[in-house]
Amino acid sequence: MDQPLCLLAVHAHPDDEASKGAATVARYHREGVHTVLACCTGGEAGDILNPEMDTPEVRQSLPEVRMTELRRSAEVIGYDEVVMLGFRDSGMPGSELNDDPRCFARATLDDAVSRLVEVIRRTQPQVIITYPEDQQAYPHPDHLRVHEVTVAAFGAAGDPAAFPEAGDPWQPLKLYYTIWSRRRMLAMHEKFLELGLASPFDDRWFERPSLDHLVTTAVDVSGFGHVQLAALRAHATQIDPASSFWFGLPPEVATAAHPYDEYVLACDLCRDCRGVPPGGSEGPGAESQAEGPGAEDASTFGGSDGFSTQLESDLFDGVRGGSQQLAVSDVTGAGLRWSR
Repeated sequence: MDQPLCLLAVHAHPDDEASKGAATVARYHREGVHTVLACCTGGEAGDILNPEMDTPEVRQSLPEVRMTELRRSAEVIGYDEVVMLGFRDSGMPGSELNDDPRCFARATLDDAVSRLVEVIRRTQPQVIITYPEDQQAYPHPDHLRVHEVTVAAFGAAGDPAAFPEAGDPWQPLKLYYTIWSRRRMLAMHEKFLELGLASPFDDRWFERPSLDHLVTTAVDVSGFGHVQLAALRAHATQIDPASSFWFGLPPEVATAAHPYDEYVLACDLCRDCRGVPPGGSEGPGAESQAEGPGAEDASTFGGSDGFSTQLESDLFDGVRGGSQQLAVSDVTGAGLRWSR
C-alpha cells in the first residue's frame, strides 16, 4: 500500500509502554513503521517502588520525574511520537483518588474518546494496540478505561459524523489487545528453576485462568528483548532494579526464554480483503468472539494446547499485502516528537 505504515499503542500510565509490547514497537520502528504512543495519564498516583528513588525531592516533583522517565523509555523503545492525553492518574481501585474529577476514570467518555480520535486522525495508524476487556488480574480503573476509550475511538475515528472538530475521518484497520500468555510465564518459570533460582512465578500466577486460547498473533521479537529491559530501567521510580520478576534472570536468558509478544486480534477490517483471518474462519474456537467494534470479525482459534494451530506473526498482516503466519510449534519456551 502507498500509505506509510503507522502503529499506535494506547497505554494508561508511564511505564506501561515498557512492560507491554515494547519489543514489538522496537521491531516495527526498526523496520521503518511510524510508531506513536498515546499515554492517557501522567502517572501522578504511582508508588515509588525503587527504594533508592524514594526521597523527599523525588516525591515533591514526582509528576515531572515520571515525564522524564517516560521520555527516556520512549526513546529507548523507538517511539517516533509520544502524545499525552492529559488526564490524571485515577489511583488503585477503591482509593480516594478515584473520586478526583480530574482523573481518567471520571472523565466523560466523549471527552476521552474525542482526544484519542484526534490522535488517530492526525497520525493515521493502520494498527492500534490496547488492553483487553478482561483485566481480572489487575483491575486498575485507568486500564479498564483505556480499553473502553480505545475501542470506542477505533470505531469513531472513521465516522465523519463523530467528533468532526477532531479532524478528517481515518479508519484504522486492525485492533489488538496485549496479553501475557501462560506459555510465556511457564517458560520464564522453568528457566528460573533450571538455573536453581527462586521463581517469582508462584502458584498464584498459575491459578489464574489461562488466556492462551485467545491468542491469535505472536510477533517474533528475537533481538529486541533487551529493549524492554532497558525501557523498564528508564522508569527508575516505578521499577526496582532488584526486582526478580523483571531482572531475576540473566538478560540473555530472559530475552531468549520466550522471544514473542502475543496479542489478541480483536477487530480486523482487512479480513474481506484477503478472504479469512489467520487460521481460517471455521477453526476451533471460531465461535468465541472478542468484544468491541467489528467483533464478528475477531475469531479466536484454540488448539488442544491452548494455542491455535497457526498464529499470525505480523500485526500488519493484510495491511501491507501477503499473509505472514507462524506455526505454533515455533512459539516455545530517531527523533522523538512529544505532544502534551
